Amino acid sequence: MVAAFLTTIFFALSAIFANRSLRAVGVTRANLGRLLVAAVVLGAYAHALGGGLHGAGRDWFLLSGVIGMGLGDLAQFMSLPLLGSRLAVLMTQCLAAPIAMMAERLWLGTKLGAEQLAWSFVILAGVTVALLPSRAAPPRVRVQPIGFLFGLLSAAGQGLGAVVSRKANALTALAGEPIDGITAAYQRILGGLAFTLVWFAIRELRAKKTASVSATAIPAPPSAPTSFRAHLWIPINALCGAVIGVSCYQWALATTPSGLVLPIVACTPLVIVPLSYWIDGERPTHRSLLGGLIAVAGCVALTLVR
Repeated sequence: MVAAFLTTIFFALSAIFANRSLRAVGVTRANLGRLLVAAVVLGAYAHALGGGLHGAGRDWFLLSGVIGMGLGDLAQFMSLPLLGSRLAVLMTQCLAAPIAMMAERLWLGTKLGAEQLAWSFVILAGVTVALLPSRAAPPRVRVQPIGFLFGLLSAAGQGLGAVVSRKANALTALAGEPIDGITAAYQRILGGLAFTLVWFAIRELRAKKTASVSATAIPAPPSAPTSFRAHLWIPINALCGAVIGVSCYQWALATTPSGLVLPIVACTPLVIVPLSYWIDGERPTHRSLLGGLIAVAGCVALTLVR
């Protein structure tokens, strides 16, 4: 459970620094940059001190990365302009946990106790109270129905990716080849990086094809070069999220059912609230504070009943 709480804290820091990275260098550089930095840092440890690309669960960790960090992250990215950030994040965080609970029970036979289930849903209720749009705080975009499909795919990617990681950990334990969280994170992130590289390559090819068809005689003005200082947000974001955060996440999944890990990780948007106030001076709303209190109470209770 300690690993799940650390995951939440570092994912929250990553989200704050990711926003700065996106504003500084753009979506493509920020996303690919953080994955490349993380792959290098995690790979250096994994090949020097860890298991590298070996182990009975390697292929499952790679698949987990494709599902969670590839398909899941892409679906969430596509849902943001269609649902708004609050509704998109709410769908991902609050649907991923029950999807993981059901999948892990059907596939791996993991059963949670009644108290564990109850307090897990109290946590998700707190997240819902804090993030659910209302008349006073409506979505900042025009909500489009297709966005709910992407939101569901994002939640499924996060939930099923966690369950596949649980399968990978089970296989390594069965083979007598225990794997540390950093090596697991490295193998997982390679799957996500491969999927993301393919996706952006296809998108760039389509964009160039469209641009060549619609090109005019007047060339577009060159964009201003991005400063070296702006690129520093990429490694900061990568270290907090894809390196430390994902390593703690894999550590948590190695010892705890995904149905207990994901409700705690779902508190990431709530942890962002005090961190944003401390780092950026953004004042929290009364409803976010109330939702945070409900979620924290659920986390404490879930830890005690475990």
